[in-house]
Amino acid sequence: MWAIIQGWFTKNVLTLLGYAAAAAAVAAVILGARQAGRNAERVDRMKKTIEVQRDQLEAATRRPRDRDELTHRMRNGTY
Repeated sequence: MWAIIQGWFTKNVLTLLGYAAAAAAVAAVILGARQAGRNAERVDRMKKTIEVQRDQLEAATRRPRDRDELTHRMRNGTY
C-alpha cells in the first residue's frame, strides 16, 4: 500500500506544489486586503481625532478670559 501512495506522490509532486503555491498566494492576497482595510479605518479614525482636537483647541482660544467678558458675551448673544 505504501508503495502505491509513494508512486502516486512522486508522479504528482509538482502538481501538489503548484496547488500549494496557488493556495498560499490567495491566502496572502486575502490577508493583505484585510490588513489594508484595517489600516484605512485606522487612518480615518486618526483624522477624525485630530479634527476634534483641533476644534477643541480653537474653541479654547476663543473662550472668555474672565467673568466680565463672559457676562458681556452672554448679554450680547455672541457666546
